[in-house]
Amino acid sequence: MSEATDTTATVHDVVIVGSGVAGLSAAVYAARADLEPLVLEGPEPGGQLTLTTDVENYLGFPEGIGGMELIQNGKDQAKRFGATFTHGTVDRARLEERPFELELANGERLQARALIVASGASARWVGAENEDELVGYGLSTCATCDGAFHRGDDVLVIGGGDSAMEEALFLAKFADTVTIVHRRDELRASEIMAERARDHEAIEFRWNTELEALHGSREEGVTGATLITHPEGYPSEKAEEGVGVDRVTVDVGGVFYAIGHTPNTEFLSGTDVERDEEGYLHTRPDDDGRPTTETNVEGVFAAGDVADPRYRQAITAAGTGSMAALDAEAFLETLERTDATTPEVLP
Repeated sequence: MSEATDTTATVHDVVIVGSGVAGLSAAVYAARADLEPLVLEGPEPGGQLTLTTDVENYLGFPEGIGGMELIQNGKDQAKRFGATFTHGTVDRARLEERPFELELANGERLQARALIVASGASARWVGAENEDELVGYGLSTCATCDGAFHRGDDVLVIGGGDSAMEEALFLAKFADTVTIVHRRDELRASEIMAERARDHEAIEFRWNTELEALHGSREEGVTGATLITHPEGYPSEKAEEGVGVDRVTVDVGGVFYAIGHTPNTEFLSGTDVERDEEGYLHTRPDDDGRPTTETNVEGVFAAGDVADPRYRQAITAAGTGSMAALDAEAFLETLERTDATTPEVLP
């Protein structure tokens, strides 16, 4: 099937929602199993890795590789084995009967016997001036991914929760100074994480402060930032209300957002697929207690950041993508024997 082929008339063995590392890994494995998977690329084809200029911690690339190049290589590999790609965003999923039905934003409908959800999680943005231009060029949402690029730099971490403390502590291994910028005068982080950050000699705090603008270019990277402060906190709100705020420009070599991620699972609202309060998918262990990618709805599998609020690494996403394809293959073999049309929903 070519990319231009009408997909509405076919019942696909496997549809993969998402084309980041998890979705591509699932596509490679499913295609090699002759399942002819259809991959929906979504509104951000390639996922968050396309925002990373250099990937140095992905196994097999000792000199590093560009994020976009890694994604394109994965797509080419999946196509080679028979995966089909199409642009489309899922608005709604109907999982009460098999084949499952996916309604796309353009009105098309797809049918699938098995569904792999690899739609990822989107980083929350501050809305600072120039962030769109500088993401991947000194502005990052992942210290583990990009911290080593900032040896000897002064960097900012935006946030006040456990994620921000973890990012700051990791960055302190490389940067000269790490400044945590928080819009209030107290942290949301757990006391143990807050204490670790406060006690670290390389970590400083700017209270009642927010990031207003980033300075620099794609050629130079991030070179500085404008911060706004107000003694009562929430300075951007104060500025919008016309209340006076103080502004200061600081020289920094990197800025890290640590204000959370939002899993892209809204299209599963109204289904029986279990999600936590933030929207991350729950996966289930097998009968022996070992992890799988199975959700509580038979035939629906989860891979990558959509089910992983903890690690959020390309290598772990690729691993769970392959697991999801193997789980789906085993499920489809079982389905052929039982010919069940009503998916079981497990408690």
